[in-house]
Amino acid sequence: MKLFSTERANQSPRHRRIYAIYELFHTSADLAAAVLFIIGSALFFFDSLTYAGTWCFLVGSIFFAVKPGLRFARELHFYLIGDLADLTT
Repeated sequence: MKLFSTERANQSPRHRRIYAIYELFHTSADLAAAVLFIIGSALFFFDSLTYAGTWCFLVGSIFFAVKPGLRFARELHFYLIGDLADLTT
């Protein structure tokens, strides 16, 4: 099974649990980034809140950067539970 394959999530109950946990974190990071970008955009309507808006954009960008890290961590987790044989096939 290929790396980053959604089929990997259904290999066992343990795989399904791991996949679900990482999807929860991935979706949370996505939601946090979106909310921060919306708040940052609203803050930019007011000159006195531009600095706070800039921070919202920065933190939102960090959350967007976390997302691929979570996907990589999930694949590494699958590897660590013994999925090495088909990691690259």
